[in-house]
Amino acid sequence: MTQMTALPLSNIQLKDQFWKKRQELVRDSVIPYQWNTLNDNIPGVEPSHTLENFRVAAGLSNHSYYGMVFQDSDLYKWLETASYSLSITREEGLEQKTDEAVAVIEAAQEADGYLHTYHQCVHPDRKWTNLRDDHELYCAGHLIEAAVGYFEATGKNQLLKVACRLVDLIAEVFGPEKEKRRGYPGHPEIELALLKLYKTTENKKYLNLCKFFVNERGREPHYFEWEAEEREEKKRKEHSYSQSHLPIREQTSIEGHAVRAVYLYSAAAELAAECKDEELAAACKRLWENMVLKRMYITGGIGSSHYHESFTFDYDLPNDRAYTETCASVGLVFWAWRMIMIDADSSYADAMERTIYNGLISGMSLDGTKYFYVNPLEVWPEAVQKRNDLSDTEVTRQGWFVCACCPPNIARFLSSFGQYMFTLNEKAKELYVHLYAGSETNLTINNQPITLTQTTDYPWKDTVSFKIDSEKEGVEWTLALRLPGWCQDPNIQINGEVVILKEVTEKGYAKLKRAWHTGDEIVLTLPMKLHFLRADTRLRENTGKVALQRGPIVYCVEEADNGRNLQEILVSDETSLQAEYEELLDGMVILHGRAYRETMPLSSELYTTRKPEQVTVDLKAIPYYAWANREPGEMRIWLREACR
Repeated sequence: MTQMTALPLSNIQLKDQFWKKRQELVRDSVIPYQWNTLNDNIPGVEPSHTLENFRVAAGLSNHSYYGMVFQDSDLYKWLETASYSLSITREEGLEQKTDEAVAVIEAAQEADGYLHTYHQCVHPDRKWTNLRDDHELYCAGHLIEAAVGYFEATGKNQLLKVACRLVDLIAEVFGPEKEKRRGYPGHPEIELALLKLYKTTENKKYLNLCKFFVNERGREPHYFEWEAEEREEKKRKEHSYSQSHLPIREQTSIEGHAVRAVYLYSAAAELAAECKDEELAAACKRLWENMVLKRMYITGGIGSSHYHESFTFDYDLPNDRAYTETCASVGLVFWAWRMIMIDADSSYADAMERTIYNGLISGMSLDGTKYFYVNPLEVWPEAVQKRNDLSDTEVTRQGWFVCACCPPNIARFLSSFGQYMFTLNEKAKELYVHLYAGSETNLTINNQPITLTQTTDYPWKDTVSFKIDSEKEGVEWTLALRLPGWCQDPNIQINGEVVILKEVTEKGYAKLKRAWHTGDEIVLTLPMKLHFLRADTRLRENTGKVALQRGPIVYCVEEADNGRNLQEILVSDETSLQAEYEELLDGMVILHGRAYRETMPLSSELYTTRKPEQVTVDLKAIPYYAWANREPGEMRIWLREACR
């Protein structure tokens, strides 16, 4: 099993226009906007009341609790986002806001360590009685992640102490011992957070608690049935929603609530790597393959059904009814990242990249103030307005949500993007590059400081160059560069000399091992041909259709550029489409060219034996992530393929 570690976020400074711009947007616009939202200071936006709930729990306010049972997590995710931003740039005003939030959280914590404002304010008599639904452990997980992020960014340990007091209480209540409850969270999250806490504090109690939660889930007698009986409620047998239908080691397909699934499997993968648990790693690989080969959209979105926000069955991937929650895409990235830690195979990074550039960043508007919870692959506005089975789909992004998990989730991902770019195998002296973005990275290999400068206009242009700056000359180590699955003919040169890729490629990475010197330059070229992608014919929704992809970017067509009735458009791989950079929206590569539009002659007949008429039209396609940033209208990714 590969022994990989991540580089500290503070060691990576983004410098390119794609990701640096987004991180600056999060710092300058998204974090202040969400802070004001959490304080209910944005007129016309769904109330949050999150900060006020903590004040109520602390006895600092006479208001009543408002919001979902997991409302606390919105503040924790905001704090984690702000902490990542502070890791990059220590900004005094932002740090003051984080300190203010930490003080309110600390004031709300009870003497024994308990902290969950819903129960403290609404049902203090029901603590730990409904793990299936009440999200106490889920919120605790997000508190832990915020605490670790805040500590790493600022060196301040107040929030870490709050988290440790809460987890110490949880460890007293839950576990395999006779006197403890054998429970686990209905919504996984604390499991992956406990691993962060363990690595930060080196307290094995937190690792053991993580092991318990992962391994206990789904065992008989079923805990959620027992606790329902304790509450004198009717038992619910549908356990896949809470990822408790089977122990993870016995699962063969990915089921139930998509976010809960990928959060759980993220923790399981990291736990497998930490404990060298081959059986658990094999289960993670088995479930991963079921997801990416049979249950994942071309955008990297997952969870096709609005009902229970869930996976359904193999190849059931409808376009207009796709749920594909933004949080599920974030969770998929978490899982892919941890699978890389188990096995340095580029297929995991390929899926991570597909999700990031398509189904994840589509969840936020280009100005950072509006969000999608649901990310469909096709939209017909009239159907969205009038069909009950599309009631969760929106034609435009929203300012906030009653269930506001997605906005802070996407913000914390964008702030932490740099940590997904690299991993280091210290034993083998290998630095893996999984994602490409202009950056300057400082690291230590074989006790020698090294700076790696990456220059690129990725994902729009095909060249990525690296320069080495080494304090000591001639240090031998390996630079492993991912060769994306979408690229058919990559090329690498070192100081102008062509590398024979078949001699150095292993599991999709070009492993460049040599004694490096300051000034050495590596140029990776990834020709970005336009691909017409077709789906497996068992994916019934897209039989006879194609999707357009250039580099990692999946494209869509919008009514704003192509008029209404987008279902009439036909393309083929003989269609002449050109990729051109335009300053449209925030600047992007657009596809222009000729296509066909097929229409029926005007008639009062709904059904006829007449053949449709076909005319040549101009086609314009934009990156899917940028749709719905102009006037509302139709959108679709999959286009009908013209007969060849």
